[in-house]
Amino acid sequence: QVQLVESGGGLVQAGGSLRLSCVASMSIFSMNVMGWYRQAPGNERELVARLTRSGTTNYADSVKGRFTISRDNAKSTVNLQMDSLKPEDTATYYCYLNLMDREYWGQGTLVTVSS
Repeated sequence: QVQLVESGGGLVQAGGSLRLSCVASMSIFSMNVMGWYRQAPGNERELVARLTRSGTTNYADSVKGRFTISRDNAKSTVNLQMDSLKPEDTATYYCYLNLMDREYWGQGTLVTVSS
């Protein structure tokens, strides 16, 4: 069983930045996909950004140009740099890992952007 632990959430003013990190309890070198989803109250969970084993990245249209996903295989970590944050980015952010065709989710970290 792989454990995912997120960190880096918090309260920030609009226009500010946050960096989320997700540490996996085992190596992510062989991962298929790793990424971030978010869920705001009353909304469905949605993809924010993801990174494939080959290095391909995908972003939600709403965050393109503002968010950057990256990984550090040595630290079994995937990061999400969030710049130019907007109030509509307020949500709980969840780390996601697809490893050997099994899916894992973190517990979530809350991001609140004030106007």
